Amino acid sequence: MDKYQQAIAASKVTGDDEVVKAEVKKIIDEAGKYASKETYEFLLHSIDLTTLATEDSVRSVQAFTEKVNSFDNDYPQYKNVAAICVYSNFAEVVRNTLDVPGVDVAVVAGCFPSAQTFIEVKVADVAMAVMSGADEVDIVFPVGIYKDGDYERVCDEIVEMKRAARDATLKVILESGLLKTAEDIKRASILSLYSEADFLKTSTGKIYPGASLEAAWVMCQCIKEYHEATGRKVGFKCSGGVRTTEEALQYFAIVKEVLGDEWLCHDLFRIGASSLANAVLSSLEETEVKYF
Repeated sequence: MDKYQQAIAASKVTGDDEVVKAEVKKIIDEAGKYASKETYEFLLHSIDLTTLATEDSVRSVQAFTEKVNSFDNDYPQYKNVAAICVYSNFAEVVRNTLDVPGVDVAVVAGCFPSAQTFIEVKVADVAMAVMSGADEVDIVFPVGIYKDGDYERVCDEIVEMKRAARDATLKVILESGLLKTAEDIKRASILSLYSEADFLKTSTGKIYPGASLEAAWVMCQCIKEYHEATGRKVGFKCSGGVRTTEEALQYFAIVKEVLGDEWLCHDLFRIGASSLANAVLSSLEETEVKYF
């Protein structure tokens, strides 16, 4: 076995889908106990506010960013979102428009959402995004290469993009709705972790089913095991279809129960969303709000 197969073989994280479902149900049945204004404020501050539309343009991205700029004045009682997430070619637009502290510039890169192009193109995309002002780069796990069983090439590609990202945070999107099974999500998580990913992210939210609680549980278990083995903390991001405060609260509960309070911070927990910000803001204000 090579080192990647050895890491997978050594893992104690379950790949049994029925066991995963049962464990998730235990957590979700009790998730309501975490509902509070403080939790909702944390959830709002954990959102990567996202626009990834075909019709995105310089003007539309500028307007999107200005909403985040205005939030500090319009809702000074709450912390702003964690980041603005856009296509890589708009990194400079966000960087030049954003004028509030504490909000990062995030991009999707590396031939999002398919990851299907030359590795040289992926690396160039990541490098150019960071040069243009990106603090965080979300790339897609190469599922096709993984399904061929070429784990070494999978990891080599992620490592190359990590190097191109330099000091920027690298989030690896597993596309868990395509991988489907707990075993495949576990294996993809381990390969990404040992390729120096800074975050594991569930989904692109584009073609395949988005985030699932079961995928989140498996990914968090892998992050926990990796941390125990290496001492390195890797973040978790759910994305794709998380639209309501209740849904966000369930992911919060999984992270809290599996990884603990240490992971409930800006640097280690994110939710990629667009409509969720309005939903959480509405929960805080106790009336419907359509701000973003």
